[in-house]
Amino acid sequence: MRTATLGPAQRAESLAGMAERELDILVVGGGVVGAGTALDAVTRGLSTGIVEARDWASGTSSRSSKLIHGGLRYLEMLDFALVREALKERGLLLERIAPHLVRPVPFLYPLKHKGWERVYAGSGVALYDAMSMARGHGRGLPLHRHLSRRHALRVAPCLKKDALVGALQYYDAQVDDARFVATLVRTAVSYGAKAANRARVTGFLREGERVVGARVQDVEGGGEYEIRAKQVVNATGVWTDDTQAMVGERGQFHVRASKGIHLVVPKDRINSTTGLILRTEKSVLFVIPWGRHWIIGTTDTDWDLDKAHPAASSADIDYLLEHVNSVLAVPLGRDDVEGVYAGLRPLLAGESDATSKLSREHTVAHPAPGLVVVAGGKYTTYRVMAEDAVDEAVHGLDMRVADCVTEDIPLYGAEGYRALWNARARIAADTGIHVVRVEHLLNRYGSAAPEVLALIAEDPALGAPLQFADDYLRAEVVYAASHEGARHLDDVLTRRTRISIETFDRGTRSAREAAELMAPVLGWDADQIEREVEHYEKRVEAERESQRQPDDLTADAARLGAPDIVPL
Repeated sequence: MRTATLGPAQRAESLAGMAERELDILVVGGGVVGAGTALDAVTRGLSTGIVEARDWASGTSSRSSKLIHGGLRYLEMLDFALVREALKERGLLLERIAPHLVRPVPFLYPLKHKGWERVYAGSGVALYDAMSMARGHGRGLPLHRHLSRRHALRVAPCLKKDALVGALQYYDAQVDDARFVATLVRTAVSYGAKAANRARVTGFLREGERVVGARVQDVEGGGEYEIRAKQVVNATGVWTDDTQAMVGERGQFHVRASKGIHLVVPKDRINSTTGLILRTEKSVLFVIPWGRHWIIGTTDTDWDLDKAHPAASSADIDYLLEHVNSVLAVPLGRDDVEGVYAGLRPLLAGESDATSKLSREHTVAHPAPGLVVVAGGKYTTYRVMAEDAVDEAVHGLDMRVADCVTEDIPLYGAEGYRALWNARARIAADTGIHVVRVEHLLNRYGSAAPEVLALIAEDPALGAPLQFADDYLRAEVVYAASHEGARHLDDVLTRRTRISIETFDRGTRSAREAAELMAPVLGWDADQIEREVEHYEKRVEAERESQRQPDDLTADAARLGAPDIVPL
């Protein structure tokens, strides 16, 4: 596999190259499904391009619960097919596709009723494990176990004694969702795909009824390109209906947005060695280990306001705190919350109330010749969605096309990761980087970690941590701009790293240092550095203000007080 670099030069070359000659497949949308579709198409031997209006994973795919899971609660809905499919994908990601990015995480489910609940819930978790093993991809995770109340309180001392009579512990997996998407795009590029973020589709090219490409605006440079393709795949998630409107085609389904918010609190605020899963009156609530933090989520409410920047209201935050505090011996308060983020789930809806059944399943349609739409689904099953979308697009290609091979394609950084992990002490000794830092890099970049270490070898000052976000090295900021497609400060602090939700200042104290590190790579002058920092500070203040508002309408208005993008 060739080196995959998403730098400024690659982006410019990709835009020019996509406009130069007709592609087999043009993917619109740079979330996990779009990125997965580009990888699927290019590894079948198809000439492939992908464009994203903002940053890779800037929508739903950076704002999830960061879980790779089979969907234990869907067993209760008797949706065995969805669970079976997701468990297979979970196993593939853990063992073959992305072992450097996807890792096991334990969850404790407190039991509140003696007897029947242990039998009922235990049967469900046992079936979950059995279905995983039956797919042949579940052997990397420990099996579930039953715990007494005393044992459960040893594992999770944070729980109130009267909040449980016993517990079950089982395993799922987690991922840094935005980093995973950027890695998908890099992998697709390594196989020959052309990729450009900050490239917005403004309309579709038509020849009669047929869609033959798209008009794409370079949001950074201001130019416009006509990119022709034999098939266009619309993978725009919650924006599906808006994108479909550009071709004037009435879809067979609609996509409705459901908002989910998450809180991030420091690790020392909850005394537990395991994650938690709690029942609420509407759904489930997760407390998820996240490095030196916990992620608490999520909500599930209708959202019909601004899709680019869904806002968390004060009521949303109170809802999560109230529910998690119902089981915690030491309750959490607003002052414990260091980060808040909100995302939108793309849920499928039918044409009318009579036929509407909101679903986490996905649908692929061919609403016009030359145009394929893929929508719905869940993060874990992105690869299946991508395969189905490309299968549908292939029907419109006058050529023989190979079957999907992504089940056997490791993502960039996966190949050789375990060998480097075993050699981490030697790498630390050779580079002078502490072994904990080496582990951090391996768990973020896998076998691409030597590329980051090479930057440090060239400039040892890059081996120091960021002053106000010391989980991350200065080299990682440079690498984000030079290799991972980051175009703006927000891209680095919010998606390439998680500084925006992992620090109480939301990254504002790190902003200037990070901008100055990015500047030489992206050609920024002093004025652009100032604009980047000012924009980021305004974004953070708008988010803080939205989180003080009582409801969605006022929160949305407050969040829209900050501009969306920094002009170059």
